[in-house]
Amino acid sequence: MITRLVKLTFHPENTDRFQTIFKTYRSAIRKSPGCKHLEAWQDISDPRIFFTYSKWEDAADLENYRHSETFREVWGQTKVLFAERPQAWSVNQISTDNENQAD
Repeated sequence: MITRLVKLTFHPENTDRFQTIFKTYRSAIRKSPGCKHLEAWQDISDPRIFFTYSKWEDAADLENYRHSETFREVWGQTKVLFAERPQAWSVNQISTDNENQAD
C-alpha cells in the first residue's frame, strides 16, 4: 500500500472552483481500481493551499489512474487554476497510532 500526497496552490479566486471539481470527481476517483482512500485538505493558515491524500493498493494502480480518462478530465480542469507548480510525494507508512505504546 502506498500513500500519495499532493500539494496544490491556487490563485485565491480559484479555490471554490477546485473544491467543486474535487466534489464532482471524488466518487469516480475512489472507484478507480486500487484506490483505497481519498481525502482533500485545506491549509489553515493559507486557504489557497490544498492537499490531496490518497491510498493505493500499489504503485501500478496509481500509475493506471494517472493514465485514466478521469485523471485527464480532473487534471485538465485543475491545472489552469494553479498559482504555483504542484508538488507530489508517494510514501510508505512506517508507523501508526495502532502500534503498541509500550516501547
